[in-house]
Amino acid sequence: MTCALLFGLFLLMALAVPSQGKRLGPTSRLRYSRFLDPSNVIFLRWDFDLETEIITFELQVRTTGWVGLGVTSRYTRAGSDLVVGGVLPDGNVYFSDQHLVDEDTLEEDGSQDAELQGLTEDAVYTTMRFSRPFRSCDPHDQDITSDTIRVLATYGLDDTLKLDRDRTFVKSIFLLQIVHPDDLDVPEDTIIHDLEITDFLIPEDDTTYACTFLPLPIVSKKHHIFKFEPKLLEHNETMVHHILVYACGNASVLPTGISDCYGADPAFSLCSQVIVGWAVGGTSYQFPDDVGVSLGTPLDPQWIRLEIHYSNFHNLPGVYDSSGIRLYYTARLRKYDMGVLQLGFFTFPIHFIPPGAESFLSYGLCKTEKFEEINGAPVPDIQVYGYLLHTHLAGRALQAVQYRNGAQLRTICKDDSYDFNLQETRDLPYRAEIKPGDELLVECHYQTLDRDSLTFGGPSTINEMCLIFLFYYPRNNISSCMGYPDIIHVAQELGEEVSDSMEGMMAMNNVEWTPENIKKAEKACKEAQQMVIIKTIDELVENTTGWIPEIIPATRGPCLESSGGKVEPQDQTPAGFRAAPVALSGSSTATLRCLPLAALLFGQGVLSWLLATLQVGV
Repeated sequence: MTCALLFGLFLLMALAVPSQGKRLGPTSRLRYSRFLDPSNVIFLRWDFDLETEIITFELQVRTTGWVGLGVTSRYTRAGSDLVVGGVLPDGNVYFSDQHLVDEDTLEEDGSQDAELQGLTEDAVYTTMRFSRPFRSCDPHDQDITSDTIRVLATYGLDDTLKLDRDRTFVKSIFLLQIVHPDDLDVPEDTIIHDLEITDFLIPEDDTTYACTFLPLPIVSKKHHIFKFEPKLLEHNETMVHHILVYACGNASVLPTGISDCYGADPAFSLCSQVIVGWAVGGTSYQFPDDVGVSLGTPLDPQWIRLEIHYSNFHNLPGVYDSSGIRLYYTARLRKYDMGVLQLGFFTFPIHFIPPGAESFLSYGLCKTEKFEEINGAPVPDIQVYGYLLHTHLAGRALQAVQYRNGAQLRTICKDDSYDFNLQETRDLPYRAEIKPGDELLVECHYQTLDRDSLTFGGPSTINEMCLIFLFYYPRNNISSCMGYPDIIHVAQELGEEVSDSMEGMMAMNNVEWTPENIKKAEKACKEAQQMVIIKTIDELVENTTGWIPEIIPATRGPCLESSGGKVEPQDQTPAGFRAAPVALSGSSTATLRCLPLAALLFGQGVLSWLLATLQVGV
């Protein structure tokens, strides 16, 4: 049966046939896009529907061979989830949901959970568009979550399905990011202001924190900063690890010039209220349209501290840099003035991570009960809309958990697949409300199998941090709220006799770090009393104490039952099933070339029903 005849029948019958099932994800323009390889051969577009939990991909590759897209893990390609497809020389289409048995061997899944929406080839590109559930019931399919996802893309020069490592790429992406800067309007009266270090000679040291103090724009009336982006010199991109802008209290006496942020002169570490920040892997960030950073009122800072962290691991000499942050601001005011609250483990050497640890958890507690006292005025409920996660190279996962009246309320944000090379501000899918008296707990998960000595908290990339920055409104004067455990208790639990914190810290070097002692240290850190340090923009400090509450892990939601193949009984998960829409499945013939347009117009359920009625093999 020809495409023309099929299409004519679809037109005649469309009004008489009810639509079956839900739409399988977005079918219009896909909002997000990214190149997946350094040579810009592989281009990915995607979009998602949080309600139906369906994600749609469109992969365009500069090849006339087969293409593949999937999800892999941090450590090995074996077990990777991969959808492959292509167009044969005779015009027939092939498409399949597969997985990697080992690093190089592909095998078709018993359950076909990817839904083809279009597959074309011209003289230059092969383009494959398909949808899949966030979580299917097939154990060979990896979940799509709000975590960092390691997207695997690969292709061949012909239609032989064989992996070539030179044409296989992995890129970390936040697939379920809610807001994309390119989607938001820029006001016509936008003004640009650059905060940058000029012609700074990067030292030959592994790690340098360079700080300088700069004025914010002088305006005659209130404005809002609504967007920022990094300013990076192309040849220095790999050396700039992060850039932070800290607001200074207007009573601060600030030094001049450029110096080590945390060196001999303590004045260069003044100002601890983060207002914007960028880290390696990130891009520009535009605030939601109801919030902005206030400029021009008596309550607003007039100066900032610009901090740039350089990682010169190759100890290159004679490299000059002029990096910084570009601010976009406007007189068209937003509804709320935003603030940033820094949470986590207080960064200094009491934070330790044993060597050879498959897993080690660290905790930083925040108690908000003293916020009003140290703020100097009532603190309205905090509405959190975004966050930035930060550890160094040993970090594997982070989460911030909220408690109220002693009970766990919610997980505000988390990433179980954290990637040091992709640190970017992310928006929450909801606004999380923090009330006075709530407790906030940050948990950081580390792995140090590649290390044979202790890792301590500190500024260097080879040190560690455990930080989460919450973006919220309306702003208050609190800049940070972080905790650390009683190190004396920890040392004594490990059998060391100590009488003060310095001895406790030094005693960690005496411990034989067996798996048993690693777990004992983790337990002692969790059970020790936490010292909580709260700071304001004017560097006022208030201390309190508390105890680490238990974290109740979230249960996984139900999986989506395949409509494109059988799920074997042993593949069914305890979480159960959700019914899938009726969908097109099976191997492809030349007839399939007619189907993408019809599927987009009428829905896959109608298409499958019609094909079955007409007894057309698909």
